[in-house]
Amino acid sequence: MDHEQFLRQAIELAATGMRQGRGGPFGCVIVRHGVVVGRGSNEVTSSNDPTAHAEVVAIRAACRELGTFRLDDCTLYTSCEPCPMCLAAVYWARIPTLFYGNRRSDAAVIGFDDELLYTELARPIGERRLRMQELLRDEALAGFREWAAKGDRTPY
Repeated sequence: MDHEQFLRQAIELAATGMRQGRGGPFGCVIVRHGVVVGRGSNEVTSSNDPTAHAEVVAIRAACRELGTFRLDDCTLYTSCEPCPMCLAAVYWARIPTLFYGNRRSDAAVIGFDDELLYTELARPIGERRLRMQELLRDEALAGFREWAAKGDRTPY
């Protein structure tokens, strides 16, 4: 597989999306057996969706194309090292291999600094900037118990 060719496509998507005003300079392609099955560029500002990062857009497209939520036989190529949200999405999609161009430190230089997220995730819940409080756990657990007992559930 020509990894450089696919990463160049992601880099080009980043530039095109940025020039067309869709969002920041980030692009991504997902490849299965040598064929691109998902593409995405950052669409945060054009869609008013803070989760519309290139990797998330590409993962959604690949899942639609393949009719599955598991991309465990795919490779992801992205123009920049993923932020924590996108990295989590890659793990949830079960993508085993990821290639990236720019480092997260390169993104920080142009105003896309994810360091706060990395730092916050490492802190205990009570020490984070985001106020989080457990509430109605006993009631919420009822849904979990029902899921655990559901015989036809699809694990993921």
